[in-house]
Amino acid sequence: MANDTPLRKADMATPDIRTITTTQDLAAFCELAQTHPYVTLDTEFLRERTYYSKLCLIQMALPPASTPKVAGGPAVLVDPLADGLSLEPLYDLFRHQATVKVFHAARQDLEIFYHDAGVLPDPLFDTQVAAMVCGFGEQAGYETLVKKIARQPLDKSSRFTDWSRRPLSDAQAVYALADVTHLRVIYEYLAAQLQKTGRESWVAEEAAVLLDPRTYVTRPDEAWERVRTRSNSPRFLAVVRELARFRESYAQARDVPRSRVMKDDALIELASTKPLTEEDLGRSRLLLREARRGDIAQGILEAVRAGMESTDLPVPPPEVAGKPGNAAVSDLLRVLLKARSEAEGVAAKLIASAADLDAIAAGARDVPALTGWRAEVFGNDALRLAEGRIALSAHGGAVKVVTVG
Repeated sequence: MANDTPLRKADMATPDIRTITTTQDLAAFCELAQTHPYVTLDTEFLRERTYYSKLCLIQMALPPASTPKVAGGPAVLVDPLADGLSLEPLYDLFRHQATVKVFHAARQDLEIFYHDAGVLPDPLFDTQVAAMVCGFGEQAGYETLVKKIARQPLDKSSRFTDWSRRPLSDAQAVYALADVTHLRVIYEYLAAQLQKTGRESWVAEEAAVLLDPRTYVTRPDEAWERVRTRSNSPRFLAVVRELARFRESYAQARDVPRSRVMKDDALIELASTKPLTEEDLGRSRLLLREARRGDIAQGILEAVRAGMESTDLPVPPPEVAGKPGNAAVSDLLRVLLKARSEAEGVAAKLIASAADLDAIAAGARDVPALTGWRAEVFGNDALRLAEGRIALSAHGGAVKVVTVG
């Protein structure tokens, strides 16, 4: 069981590490943050035993020159587990349009705040996305950016510790604060690079996705689409759909991980064997013992029956690889993507995913790679290549686009 004793300043590695445990102190810091152009933020959380992440710590830092009294500017830890602490002052800061909220790889952090309070930080700047736009490659991890931009070492030894236990160790506190103090240097560097290259709108497009509440809503009716199967039989997929719907609803309602209900391999096995009784469930090789009886067992059996009786059968995804010529077109699109990625200095996976390329090759046009800045960099020529209006030619070490006809 977690120890919810509040963090104490004496537990910290240095006297400069301040921990906020009261709403009044959080309000004072957030009001100060609203007078600055940006604030950097990060969170530490646990999710191993729950469906929704448990927020355990919030780190925040203001620009380095904000006060001379603290070396490097004020940076604080906020203890959301402290008795009586309300995060509403933080959410007021999230709504404050004059202060940019800077995160690295923001999606999981934002998901926590959205599910806890229905609030997202706006305006938002994600340094991972910005780094991928600015030529830092596809592995633009925080540690890499700290080394390359801030030119500082980073101790990651506390990364997988239990953040719900109190008091935190000195190492945990120092590690946590480093996630926002170095982030200030990284943000200022990347923001300047984007302004220089005129690519601020590219990062803003990505931020708009992160600020869309739909990004953080998992609908049980759509959960089956994330389950990888080898069969595209409509009846089989109908059972998969109903089992995935039950698993998602059960996990959400009880705040337990999906895997505690059933793992994907067990779900696929059940969709194949189609058990009708608890005795049938007992023969499953992959189903957890506690899922073979009680509420989970009944839910599984009802889901199987619903899938078998359904008249609304799922439509199998297009057989991209099976259509003559599609695989070859996908390969050509990969060559074009690599060439454009290198020429623009933008990570290829940010421009288009493998699924995007296969979809374009199969004739799909409602694809992220064909919209916004991606269309300018890659999508427009990708369409022309897929339709045979351009070809690719090798000139020395470079790939060139050649107009056909």
